Amino acid sequence: MNDVSDSGLLTTASGLLFSGNREGHFFALDAKDGKLLWDRYLGGQVASSPITWSIDGQQFVSIASGHAVFTFGLPDR
Repeated sequence: MNDVSDSGLLTTASGLLFSGNREGHFFALDAKDGKLLWDRYLGGQVASSPITWSIDGQQFVSIASGHAVFTFGLPDR
């Protein structure tokens, strides 16, 4: 990251930490050691807090970036 983050943080029971930044990246870190596990460029500033939710046992994480909302399915751990 070259800039600060305005996004909130979300942690999961499985030890993931999700956040985003002004540069348009949405990422997952290992909550224990901060290691980058996953990163996606979404094209717009991420200034909202991520949310997680589930349907029929499948967990998802959603985030707003620019003028869009992105949703990703989490793998079973």
